[in-house]
Amino acid sequence: MNPAYSVVVPCYNEEDCIAETHRRLTAVMEGMGEPYEILYVNDGSRDKTPQMLGELAEKDKHVRVIHFARNGGHQIAVSAGMDYAAGDAVIIIDADLQDPPEVIPQMAARWKAGVKVVYGQRRKREGESAFKLLTAKWYYRLLRKLAGDIFPRDTGDFRLADRQVIDVVKNMPEHARYLRGMFAWAGFKQEALLYDRDKRFAGVTHYPLKKMLRLASHGVMSFSEKPLLFALWAGLGWLFVSALLLLWLIIALIATGSAAHLVLPFLITLSTGSLLVALGILGAYLARVYDEAKGRPLYVVSHTLGFDKKPDLPPGTRVKA
Repeated sequence: MNPAYSVVVPCYNEEDCIAETHRRLTAVMEGMGEPYEILYVNDGSRDKTPQMLGELAEKDKHVRVIHFARNGGHQIAVSAGMDYAAGDAVIIIDADLQDPPEVIPQMAARWKAGVKVVYGQRRKREGESAFKLLTAKWYYRLLRKLAGDIFPRDTGDFRLADRQVIDVVKNMPEHARYLRGMFAWAGFKQEALLYDRDKRFAGVTHYPLKKMLRLASHGVMSFSEKPLLFALWAGLGWLFVSALLLLWLIIALIATGSAAHLVLPFLITLSTGSLLVALGILGAYLARVYDEAKGRPLYVVSHTLGFDKKPDLPPGTRVKA
């Protein structure tokens, strides 16, 4: 019999958090009184996380562990967990305890009431810098402008999703994954659950600025073609301005004979810079096409623990070593 709930927990160097995360998750799931499983995805950790997960799998029959052969990244680890999850509802939560497991019963109640996706929407965000809060605010505004209003503000990957929605997202083949956007795009009845986000329980964040910017670019490029149109309109605008400046240059030379020879180099430099910006945006999209065209597996699993049978994986999109 399939469990009612599958909890997917991506882990990368989380030795300081795993024990407390498992304790709190177990307390919550046991309190719900229904069959469940907890899937920990070891995303190529280099600390004691793999050994600790192995010990949990030996002691707790509810634990399943998926060990990656190499680091794939947070979004890939969550995708693997969804592939292996057998529950009627799948809960996605990080191992750092910033998203409190104690909110899960409220999500489950809304799911039982007919909501297909219950996503956590942050009311407060403890332990985050003013810079991160400000950039997150403006990023979500930009994303909604570019891709429409399907993306709710102040949300991450913390959510509960019905099996029907999980199957839709699993079969989206793109490698540059932006899961919160993919869930939003899938449709169905979705609802926000407000909660207060806590400080990280221990350790340091594994989402530095570089990774945040990369995830943000996936969100924009996966769900909006407007940057391409921006390059087109910007290019046309600069052509119009260049034509006006050229007309002014001709008139000035005829009327005054003044040495306006510096204007032309300026225009060439300006036009070249605009062209390079446009080509850079086009190149970013082409790089994504190139990445998808390579056809590599989304992730490679070295071994698993705690599974009774081989999970049913989407055909042609996953590789199990």
